[in-house]
Amino acid sequence: MKFLKQRLSHLADKGKKLMNSPIKKSVITTVVIAAFAFHTNPIAFADNSNLSTVYHVYLNNTYLGTVSKKSTVEKAVAKKIETMGQSYKDINLQLGSNIIYIPEQVFHPTAENEKTINYLENAIEVKAEAAAIMIDGKPVVYLGNKSTAQDVIKKLKLQYVNEDQLNEYEARSTTTALPPLGENETRILDINLSTNATIEEAKAAPDQILPLDQAVSFLQRGTLEETKYVVKAGDVLGSIASEHQLKIADLLTLNSGLTENSVLKPGQELNITVPKPFVKVVIKKEVSQHEVIPYQTEETTDSTMANGESKVSQEGKDGLQNTTLNVTEENGITINKEVTKQDIISQPINQIVVKGTKVIPSRGEGSFAWPAVGGYVSSKMGYRWGKMHKGIDIARPSNSTIKAADNGVIVSAGWDNGGYGNKIVIDHQNGYRTVYAHLSSIGVSAGQNVAKGTAIGVMGATGDATGVHLHFEVYKNGALADPLAYIKR
Repeated sequence: MKFLKQRLSHLADKGKKLMNSPIKKSVITTVVIAAFAFHTNPIAFADNSNLSTVYHVYLNNTYLGTVSKKSTVEKAVAKKIETMGQSYKDINLQLGSNIIYIPEQVFHPTAENEKTINYLENAIEVKAEAAAIMIDGKPVVYLGNKSTAQDVIKKLKLQYVNEDQLNEYEARSTTTALPPLGENETRILDINLSTNATIEEAKAAPDQILPLDQAVSFLQRGTLEETKYVVKAGDVLGSIASEHQLKIADLLTLNSGLTENSVLKPGQELNITVPKPFVKVVIKKEVSQHEVIPYQTEETTDSTMANGESKVSQEGKDGLQNTTLNVTEENGITINKEVTKQDIISQPINQIVVKGTKVIPSRGEGSFAWPAVGGYVSSKMGYRWGKMHKGIDIARPSNSTIKAADNGVIVSAGWDNGGYGNKIVIDHQNGYRTVYAHLSSIGVSAGQNVAKGTAIGVMGATGDATGVHLHFEVYKNGALADPLAYIKR
């Protein structure tokens, strides 16, 4: 009886401890059952030597089963960690689950080693000792150790500065005043991350731990995998961009080698993943650089020079200044510039251009007036119907008067056998000639001086013309030129 009282007292103490532990009621039930077995089987106390100890195994407060030895579980755990370690080298693995053993003495062994271990192997968690990079207090990426995590942050910064610049910045004393910056020099004033990033010890599943380069890429892009779009027949850049809430410029940036004129082919893969960085590298620089001060052009007039003529009386020369700026960059993109100092090295010298104002009726001014009274361009210069259309056609004017496009001398005025019908050619005495064709009548003659805007004929449909219009051509130094590049309306 004394043994029974001692045994019940022992179980009661154990029950009190369990009540204060995270183990659920199922554990208490085990203890109660054990007490009941002692109470209802007095024969058991006759000989303590017939008792055996078994262990009830709990994994994270869940009952798994009974084993005859704790070492059975420990060996199973060690084996699983060893097996996983073969796949995750250089990572310190350890048990990530909470295992509790509740011993019980019984007359007849009730251990189910194999069944319990099977449950254990399926439910057990293996964690790795890791270092987490925390962004604003939340773990974003896991590395194998704190040193590697520090290397990730360093490599992030080295995407945008070189190692010498980073080392010089980190070695600099914050209390020492910086010397003046030399000409064409740059130095780092500050390197920071756009969000608060810290490194903390953590436990993580082994497959959550990333190598250094992947971790850097993940923090920069917000993902390790790019989403691809497979081009279908009929797709164009605009429709693909719109479908994925992108701009065409975004799509071109994401796919190097792609341009607005690229021909898409069915089956072609396009990257449509817009990076969403977890963190950006913010760099503040002090930059000293030489800058050109562009010269200005002044114009003066000379009444003895022909209108349309000009000459440079003084050559212009750019000036030079040294500018000191504070520049802020975010992931290599300049987001702010502030000029802190400017020193003039040499002043610019203005260019002076003299323009003639003397009107000479036989010499053009260098710009062409619209050669008709109103109307519109019904056909531009270029290949048409298999041959070159050498000028522009002007149709449907307010009235049919044809005017000289600029001052000049009439070279020829009459019928042309080459299909132009009635045609006038004016030499503007400045390298330009103009041609007027298909006129119904001509009002000038060869050798005559004409002023800009003077009536020289009437629009018609003579020669190879399909309707009433003016065919107008421009030649510069003997070469055909597009009239629309010279006409001012």
